[in-house]
Amino acid sequence: MPDPVIILGLGFTTQHLARRLRERDIPVYAAVRAPERFAEFQRLGVHLSPLRAADLPQRAVLIHSIPPLAEPDKSQIRALVCAAEPRRIVYISSTGVYGAQTEVSENSQAIPDDEKGLARMDEEGWISGKAATQGSTGPTRPWSSLILRSAAIYGPGRGIHVRVREGKLPRGAGGVVSRIHVDDLAALLDAGIVSELEGAWPVADDLPVASAEVAEWCAKLMAISVPGEDAPVFPVAGRHVDGKKIRELLGIELRYPTYCTGIPASLSVESRARLGESRA
Repeated sequence: MPDPVIILGLGFTTQHLARRLRERDIPVYAAVRAPERFAEFQRLGVHLSPLRAADLPQRAVLIHSIPPLAEPDKSQIRALVCAAEPRRIVYISSTGVYGAQTEVSENSQAIPDDEKGLARMDEEGWISGKAATQGSTGPTRPWSSLILRSAAIYGPGRGIHVRVREGKLPRGAGGVVSRIHVDDLAALLDAGIVSELEGAWPVADDLPVASAEVAEWCAKLMAISVPGEDAPVFPVAGRHVDGKKIRELLGIELRYPTYCTGIPASLSVESRARLGESRA
């Protein structure tokens, strides 16, 4: 039987990962706050449990997807991780740790400049055993770790195409923004589970572009009007992220290298879901 995988927090990306793993009959354990919300995944064979280590296998690979929390929740999550005694942790972080830098690659130093970025760096440091201060080290961890610093994640039900359909506009859209389709991020996580690669790596697709341009393209694709200047806005962070190195090291080719293929695929999935609901 394949080795089990623990998913800590069953969110947008890790739901896609769970489905991907279960298609290959890999045992998946998901520790979540409200297991009753995830009946669909229980039907797929995912072992759901509250956030407690007693229900989790020991020495498994653990996918950590819970954003940084304040105390006492932070300590509770860390205690759960330690009690599960994972042999490896793959953590979904964010390119927000690069702060104000607008050009980012695997060689870029993380320099967070806001509370969210600092919290991400703190969690990265705890997972890897490295202190938040660059160059300093903390205690050696009993697990190996891989950190994926993801650009903006989009896919079915999430992304600029959804916001434009809701009549919203991106704010601060003049700068270039990097993105990654959720299926491609799930593929990288999947590869990271069986890899021995360590470190922290930026993740993005191959076409950074201004959100305003994507919004206009989405409106044309969906045959709707671009929201007016008085429309509600949503924040975007401008950053050109080069994510090629981690893909090269893990042997992953993007299924959706640009939004021009990823957004139509997302719309197709959404359309099939609506059709299924109407038939139900």
